[in-house]
Amino acid sequence: MEKITLDIKKSVEQNASVYFEKSKKSKKKLEGALIALKKSREKLKALKEKKETTEKKIQEIKKAKPKKEWYEKFRWFYSSEGFLCIGGRDATTNDIIIKKHAENDDIVFHTDMAGSPFFVIKADNKKIGEATMQEAAQATASYSRGWRLGLSTLDVFYVKPEQLTKTPRAGEYIGKGAFIVKGKTEYLHPNLQAAIGIKNEKIIGGPVNAIKKNSDKFVIINQGKEKASDTAKKIMKIIGGNLDDIISFIPPGGSKVQKPK
Repeated sequence: MEKITLDIKKSVEQNASVYFEKSKKSKKKLEGALIALKKSREKLKALKEKKETTEKKIQEIKKAKPKKEWYEKFRWFYSSEGFLCIGGRDATTNDIIIKKHAENDDIVFHTDMAGSPFFVIKADNKKIGEATMQEAAQATASYSRGWRLGLSTLDVFYVKPEQLTKTPRAGEYIGKGAFIVKGKTEYLHPNLQAAIGIKNEKIIGGPVNAIKKNSDKFVIINQGKEKASDTAKKIMKIIGGNLDDIISFIPPGGSKVQKPK
């Protein structure tokens, strides 16, 4: 129980007035505290709702983001005739493509130059057409060291998967990403050029005719002196898409966007 102290120098009315003023101040403080508490609760509620909205948007974005296909860890494109073509990005993926993904009816492409990807046309029990052969050859040449060297054309050979082996001859050494070719080889002579496009908001890239056929918008890229990041920024302004995805389809070495005719 709160004690009440009276001032004997003051009358009863004066003492009562003092306590009346104190009670008014206490009431105002209580009202202020209640208002502050209400505002704090409203802010807390707003923050909670904002957090829930943000988390919901994050989940929606995750659901909306298309799942990557197995072949997207490699270089890849669909030919103008609808065949899936996959290529190595480095020595490790070259090995994986030939050892795990090259089947009997497929066709394998490579160059005689070190630093070339293996590209495989997946036959899928269908006859592979000449257009797809030319496109796979162009992809093999354009993503090889020939691009960096500024070559305009390059000899690209093709064989069946069973013609490739990791078993070296006496005195030979076969490094990662390399294979010995047995038997007859056939050659194509593509020019070095690539294209990058967008299809249903997904960036695609590879040989010109394949990307032209399969994209909503596309640009052609040639050898040049620009960094991949600079070329990618120009491409993104033209077709949209994600910068990193665009960069992943630009051949190694300098490049430039071809001006539209």
